[in-house]
Amino acid sequence: MKIIVPMAGRGSRLRPHTLTVPKPLTPIAGKPVVQRLVEDIARVSNENVEDIAFIIGDFGKEVENELLSIAKSLGAKGHIFYQDTPLGTAHAIYCAKDVLNGPVVVAFADTLFRADFTLDTTADGVIWTKEVEDPSAFGVVKMDANGVITDFVEKPQTFVSNEAIIGIYFFKDGENLRSEIQYLLDNNITHKGEYSITDALENMKNKGQKFKTGVVKEWMDCGNKAVVLETNQMILGFVQNKETLIHPSLKQHNSKIIEPCFIGENVRLNNCTVGPYVSIGSNSELNEVIVDHSMIMSNSVVQHISLTESMIGNNAHVDGRWNRLSVGDFTQMEYESKG
Repeated sequence: MKIIVPMAGRGSRLRPHTLTVPKPLTPIAGKPVVQRLVEDIARVSNENVEDIAFIIGDFGKEVENELLSIAKSLGAKGHIFYQDTPLGTAHAIYCAKDVLNGPVVVAFADTLFRADFTLDTTADGVIWTKEVEDPSAFGVVKMDANGVITDFVEKPQTFVSNEAIIGIYFFKDGENLRSEIQYLLDNNITHKGEYSITDALENMKNKGQKFKTGVVKEWMDCGNKAVVLETNQMILGFVQNKETLIHPSLKQHNSKIIEPCFIGENVRLNNCTVGPYVSIGSNSELNEVIVDHSMIMSNSVVQHISLTESMIGNNAHVDGRWNRLSVGDFTQMEYESKG
């Protein structure tokens, strides 16, 4: 089986944190979003993963090497493909056309999930969906009484269904998808200038291919600061007794940790109360800090502050009297009392 992960977008809604780090590499409970995504798929699919393809923008060699290492850690061969222009979901997938054959899982690296990942071999494909309040922002599906998909509709402006496609798909033979996307490209079939995977799925369905839906238990977004913090909290709760979350190199003095928390390598805590639901990246130092429901990335110094619902980037320095922050990489903030 192959896994294809389109992840070329930078994630403008998560700025300033995505100005220097692509959104799929944002760490959630200590691991990048994309790593948790492919690990979850590999773990629950009961299929041997041979290839993992990442479709990226110009993220640089360091990011590319990190992605290849993630694939290698799962015993798979990693591939890097590029989407230089944002031309839609179908175009993004087609950038990995060289590996789009045989059994394939396509998973967009915007979300994490907990799902029934049984691959129904009687169907030509499985599309994971979740009920949403406002389906107009999503591709949606309609189903018959047996759970077979009867229609795919992209971002309906009048109500069709509230079963939203969450961006995870299984295809028994990826070559069928590749052929339909090629048809869209050859005939310039677009929505507002973008090639949509729902058009390819609708064409495949019209040719007699049968798609069923998969059941999603949890769908966790990573699109903006608020939902990233919420997802970090949920993942910490899920993995609390399954992963080593506090690195043994932690050095602490007169500090209290309220679990669950992730604390990376070589972190220093002095006179702090940390947690619950806090993630701290490697080589960061906290002095006289009270922090909960927050994320502090690597190589940062935070001191003399009480924080909640905050994100602090890599290599930042924060010192002062703030309560809720969203601070990007290499930012320096100090509070100077005039009294």
